[in-house]
Order: sequence, then C-alpha cells, then structure tokens
Amino acid sequence: MKVFCEVLEQLYKKVLLGVTLENDSHDYIFYLNPGVSDQDYSTATSLEWANTYGIQGRHQPISVGVAPIAVAPACLKTNSLMSSSREVMLLQLTVIKVMTTRILSVKTEFHAKEKYRDIIKILLESAKVDSKLICMFQNSDKLLCHMAAQCLALLLYFQLREKITLSNSWVAFCQKNLSEYSESNKAIYCLWTLTAIIKEIFKDSCSQKTEILKQFLTHFDTIFEVFYNSLFSQHFENCQDTSKIVNILICFLELLELLIASRIYLKLHFTCQRILFLKPSCMLEVITWPIQAFVKRKVIIFLKKCLLFKVGEDLCRGSVPPLMPPDRHVAMDMLALANAILQAVNSGLLKTLSVYGKHSFFGGDEVQPGCEHIASPDHVILRAASLVIMKSLEIKFQNCSSASEMKVDFQRFMSELLTFLKPHLQPSLQLHNPCKWLSRVFIEQDDDMLEAAKASLGIYLTLTRGCEATESLTQGKEMWDHHTHENGYNPHCIFLFFLKNIGFDSTVLLDFLISSETCFLEYFVRYLKLLQKDWDNFFTICNNFDATESKYDISICDCVPSLVQDQSTNRTIPHHLTAPHSHMDVCARHSWASDAPSEPLKAMMSKGTDTTCTSSLSSPRASQSLVDYDSSDDSEVESTDQCLANSKQTSLHQQATMEIQDAAGTSRDKEEFSLEPPSRPLFLKEFDTAFSFDCEVAPNDVIPEVGIFYTIVKCFQELQDAICRLQKKNLFPYNPTALLKLLKYIEVIGNKTMNTL
Repeated sequence: MKVFCEVLEQLYKKVLLGVTLENDSHDYIFYLNPGVSDQDYSTATSLEWANTYGIQGRHQPISVGVAPIAVAPACLKTNSLMSSSREVMLLQLTVIKVMTTRILSVKTEFHAKEKYRDIIKILLESAKVDSKLICMFQNSDKLLCHMAAQCLALLLYFQLREKITLSNSWVAFCQKNLSEYSESNKAIYCLWTLTAIIKEIFKDSCSQKTEILKQFLTHFDTIFEVFYNSLFSQHFENCQDTSKIVNILICFLELLELLIASRIYLKLHFTCQRILFLKPSCMLEVITWPIQAFVKRKVIIFLKKCLLFKVGEDLCRGSVPPLMPPDRHVAMDMLALANAILQAVNSGLLKTLSVYGKHSFFGGDEVQPGCEHIASPDHVILRAASLVIMKSLEIKFQNCSSASEMKVDFQRFMSELLTFLKPHLQPSLQLHNPCKWLSRVFIEQDDDMLEAAKASLGIYLTLTRGCEATESLTQGKEMWDHHTHENGYNPHCIFLFFLKNIGFDSTVLLDFLISSETCFLEYFVRYLKLLQKDWDNFFTICNNFDATESKYDISICDCVPSLVQDQSTNRTIPHHLTAPHSHMDVCARHSWASDAPSEPLKAMMSKGTDTTCTSSLSSPRASQSLVDYDSSDDSEVESTDQCLANSKQTSLHQQATMEIQDAAGTSRDKEEFSLEPPSRPLFLKEFDTAFSFDCEVAPNDVIPEVGIFYTIVKCFQELQDAICRLQKKNLFPYNPTALLKLLKYIEVIGNKTMNTL
C-alpha cells in the first residue's frame, strides 16, 4: 500500500506542474483506475482493498524503492487500511480531475497534453471509469461523492470536447433518476453534475460552445421537461423529508438558470430551455408553498434575473458571453412570463409572500441566548418582488396598444405593490410623495434601484406615447400629473430622489457612468432626452420640492455653492417661482437639441465633433462614432446598447475617478474660500416630511437661498466639465460626445431659465 501511495503522490505532483509523463500510458492506468464494489467503502476490508488494486499481485509497472513496513497490531490494522483506502481513492480522483483540467487548458504544453489525453481515453474506454464514478454516488461518504461528481462532470465535458460518444451509462443514469421525482441523493448528484457540465461549457474559451451544448442537450431535452412537471407537482406538506425536496429544488433552479442563460447567450431553442416560459405557473406556485423563506427568496431572485436578462452571471465561473439583442422567440417567452407573474399578483400572490421571518447570516439564523431579536422585513424580498412587478409591467406594456387598458392595469398593480410595501417601510409612505417608494425600497442596492428607475421611466414613456396618440395631454395635464404622482412613477420625482440619495454629487454620477455594473448610462440618456421635452414640468416639480422644504424649514441644498454667484449676478431669487414660458424660445434658438436634429448637427456628429469639448476632437478616441441620442424614440434602446457595447472594460475606472475627485476637490476649495461660512452644517439631512404633489407655491412661502433646481443644474455642469476633462486625457472608457451634447443642451436651457427669474 505504501508503494502504491508513493507512486500516486509522485504522479499527482507531476500532473499538477504539467510535466510530460515518460512511461507508457497503461502503466498509469494501474494507479488511476479506482476500485469500486457494491459495498460501502467505509466497510471495505484490507483484503478487498489489496485484491482490488493488485498490491499483492506481481504487476507493478512503475518501480519505486520500497521501504519496510512494520506490522501493525490487529486492532489498528483494519482502521488504518480503511482510512488509507479512502485517502487513496480521493487522491486518485484528484489526479484524474487535475489531469482532465490540464487537457482542457490552453496553457498546457502540447506533448504533456497528448499524454494526458491518451491516459484519460484509456480510462474511459477500457477501465469504464465513468461507470465506477456513478457507482460512488451511493456512497455514504459525502466528500467522496462530491469528488466523484466533479471528476465525472469534467470527464463528460472531455468527451463532448473530443467529440467522443457521451457515456451511455451516464445517459441511462440520468434518464432513470430524472424520469420522476425521487427523494434519493442520486437525483441531486445527477442535477449537480449536469449543472457543472454547462458551467464548463460557458467557462471554455473555444469557439464551438453552441455545437457542444447542442450535442449535450440532445440527450436530455425530453427528460428535463418530465422532471420539471414531476417536481413542481409535489405537495410540499405531504413530503416525508422536506430537506430533500428543498435540496433538489435549489439544484434544479441553478440548472434551469443556466439552461435559460445558454438560450439567451448561445441562441439555442431546446424545449428544456423554454420550460419555465411554457409553464411559469408551476414555478410561481412554489412561492405559495409552506416552505422556508430562503427558498421563496431564491425563486423571486431567479425570476428577477430572467426578466433582466441576467441569468447565469453568478453561476458561471468564467466570463459570460456578451449579451446579444433578444430574438423574437425570447421576447415572446419573456412576455409570457411577465403575464403569468402579473396574473399571479392579481390573484393575491403578494399576500402570501412572507416578508418577516428569520434572517440568514453567516453565523446562521438562530438568535443566541441573551441577544435581542429585532423583527424587521427582509428587504431582499421587498426589492426583488418590487422589481419583478415593475419589469413585468414594462414588458407587458411594450406589447400592448391600448392606452386606456395600460393605465387601468398600471394603476391596479401599483396599488397592489404600494399596499404591499407600506407596512414594511417606516415612516409610512402615506406621509410622503408616493414616488419616494422606489428610492426607499432600493436604497441599499444601487443596481436594482437603477433597473427599477429605468423600468419606471420606460412605463412612463410608453403610457405617454399611448395617451398622446389617443387624447390630448395638454387638456388634462393636471389630471395626468396627478396620475403619475399618485401611482409613484413620475420620472422627475424619481430622479430628484435619486440625486438626493447621492447628495447631488457629480463624482458619484461620473462613477456610475464609468462603471459597467449598472444600467445607469442607458437610464441617464433616456431621462435626459425626456428632460429636453418636459423641462417646464421638471422646473415646476423642483419648485414644489423647495416649497415643501421651506414649509418645514429643511434644506438639502445648503452644501452647494449658489449658482447665482457662479453666473456673476447679484439677483435675488423671487419668492414665487413659476415655470418660465421661454422654453420654446430656447428650443427655437438651439434647434440642434430638438427631436429632429438639424443638418449641421448631423454633420458634426458624423465627424465626432462636439461644441463643449473642442480640444478633444483630434484624439482618435473622440473620432469614434457613438450614437446620435437625438434620433427617434424608437431607437433609444439601440443607441444606448451600442454605447454600452462600445464601452471598454473599466480598467481606467480608478484612475479616472481619482482624476475627477482631485479636480473637483480643487474647484470646491477655491469656491469655499470665496463664500461666507454656511449657517448650517454641510451634511445632508434626511427629511421625512409630507410632500404634496398638487401643492401650489404660495407667494409668502420662503424659498431656500439655493433651490434644488439650481443644485441639479450645477451638478450637471460639474459632470459635463468632468467628462470633458477626462476625454481630453483619454481616460473616459468610451466616446462621450453624444452624452456631452445632451448635457450641453441642459446647461443652455438651465442658464436661460435662471436668467429669466
């Protein structure tokens, strides 16, 4: 036994280093072929182990010096051999795993890879190692089972890569254990191995991923649908061992997520990849089961990933392929899922969703004696459920032509959502502008917050276009504004609350623009386009915010230098502010910012020119063509998608952020020396006072010295200057010319508005 272990350890060290093996391939099979009997390995006798490996036989291909072995007492001999048997088995599996990984790696030397490939092929063809690994799933040793599953997954992927016929024993094993729901561990290891194989396909850098996956799924397309129906038809309360169905459900969710991801990224259309969209009600029923809260959370987050096209991001160890525009079939499937979710919500799904319960932490969910348990809602579920509903509404409305139907549906579902959220948000939303619900629910998760804001903006634009086509919004403007506020989706309020959360800090906006981790670029561009058309409404809402702050003697703008001083004027801000009527004059004078850009502008954009940053035009980066954001509304998504697609990996992110922070810090230091010390602290203060979205600004109201309108315009100006400086130094990760054009227009109409006050 000692000789066997020494040889195996030497082999492991060589394979780990990628060294070319000198001996004949069959010599190594002797040491790598695991011995499997129907009995449990933990009860194997020393004689069985010795006969299995042929230690007492005459065949020892690789000669190694043998040290004398002392005779152990009879009482210790059996335990020693049982322990050695397990360790040797684990070492064999480790060598096979590392050797297969070396074959799949592009860094392995050619001759070494060929020798490893020859050894693995012999193990699969002659030694039937795949069948032996499947037999290990019956073992009571969990570590041994897990290692066997890892090895088997790599060997099966090796067969797929080498275009070798997939193991018949493995296909038969899956068809047997997935043909119906079973609480055995075999189904769990089967699902885990299938998941691991698809992960390897995503991880691999080869160009034949689609063909490999197609070859793999051909064997299991039908059986996955059978297992899906069988699993979700179970009555959870009747299960004898609920932990088994929970484990199987979690494993199947991971597999299902990868199947959907492979459909989106690799453009395959097997039934098993569409099963969720064909029968979404089965998955939604899990939320109503009397099952642990973390399982319901897992299901809701899974649905959120599907709707956001983010499936597979957390499960794939390698880089996820770039997302291609969804095809017609995927879009129709997403619509089916969205409709099923909304139908479930309409049937009372949110009422069955448990928000309070034990929170899971790294140390578990049990409260230690002497520690006080503070009941609080699970904000992960609140965020995921809210985003799922908002995204489902957006998808549904994109495929709906009736404006009146959309308004009724949106009002009904938003009423359901806000009713669901109000008890869990303190202080209650009843005391606030309903639009604040989004920033309060998503305050701890910026990527979800921006996804929800983008979905809300998309819904607003869709409803606006629908209403404009059927009725005049100008006649019922007050009623329309009341509708958007009452249902919590006024885009200007949502954006103002977002800016308030980040302290109106332009460096934070810059960080969002540079980062590829959120959808802020797409959201910001779409909002700026809306802002051009709806400037008067934006200005009115800013005044309403100021009136509310003045009424309760609370200011959120004291920390920002006055724009009046920046404009070199000593005019005082009037007590009664109304939306100026000079917006159309500005548009007339600056026709390049309208929906139909002028020919000179098109010529400038085609050359990559920009009026705000002329010195950067000579750089190769600036000449790259971005997207004309003044194109039609129908191309909004495409324009930002192209902008995102052209973005670099943000390796310049830290350098760019430091650059703008230094510049911003220098600029602020100069301004602070020229300003009088503020009478209030420079820190922002959270206020939860009432806000009336229908309020008029009374003439006697006291408006803060620096209103929120001035603060926002100042923030946009700082952001524009920062982007321009970074572009000059080639530190911005993509061509921002079109974005700068939008910000320049906002600056123009902002200055025009301030000059009319």
